[in-house]
Amino acid sequence: MTTSTKYSPEVRERTVRVVLEHQFEHESQWAAICSIAAKIGCTAETLHRWVRQAERDTGLREGISTSERERIKALEREVRELRQANETLRKASAYFAQAELDRAASSHKGVHRRASSALWGRANLQSAADCPIKVLHPCGPPGRPCSVAVPRTA
Repeated sequence: MTTSTKYSPEVRERTVRVVLEHQFEHESQWAAICSIAAKIGCTAETLHRWVRQAERDTGLREGISTSERERIKALEREVRELRQANETLRKASAYFAQAELDRAASSHKGVHRRASSALWGRANLQSAADCPIKVLHPCGPPGRPCSVAVPRTA
């Protein structure tokens, strides 16, 4: 049966300091850990992990320190959040682009406009005022609309 007892950071720090100070009084560090763990009421393996982490934090042992581990976790969390935000923006962009295409297609459905050759490029409004407007009416046989020239009124 496992027990989950939380120890305060002060208790951990003090216990690790006691192990590091008294390890030379025992035949090995593990013997010191077992002796001290029994006195404070935690398992030897738990205290062993605390000692190893303290050695990493002080530079006595190779590995990632606690502050580096916390920084890495924060950066990984930020990367995950940014990826989610990018995915949301990508989906929103695709949604609005499709909505714009749908809106443009429905507003121009069945309407075909062709400007006269005088209106291509820059608008020549003086000569465009004199040109008649061509309006297409579906008055002829199917597939062939008739065009009626309507004079422009100013």
